[in-house]
Amino acid sequence: MRAAVRLLRDGPPRARVRTAWGRAVVRWCGPPGAADGAYAVEWTVDEDVTWGRNTRPAAVPAPGLWPEGDRVVLRGRLHADGDGTARLAWGPATVLLDVTGPLPDGADGQWVELRCPAARVALYPYDL
Repeated sequence: MRAAVRLLRDGPPRARVRTAWGRAVVRWCGPPGAADGAYAVEWTVDEDVTWGRNTRPAAVPAPGLWPEGDRVVLRGRLHADGDGTARLAWGPATVLLDVTGPLPDGADGQWVELRCPAARVALYPYDL
């Protein structure tokens, strides 16, 4: 997926990222001297899905990304893989996730919102 990236030069490596469905500030895992611009990126989330605590059904069935205090919200379609992992189909991207505890019946394929600390959401640029 492509995203517009503006690197923040103060503090830990972070980037202000803009996608077609929202924007947020997340951890930057690309080269420290990278220039601002459009990048092909991969997203990672270092936060387990825990239903009812950081993951819940979404009211809107569409991809989304926005800040919420010191957290980032990713809204997408959850696909449980049945082995303690899941995937969040998020626009043209897929984010791999670990799951803690059981998911409720019907969660597979449901639109959800995942709220996690912004520092646990990372952006990796790559070359096509």
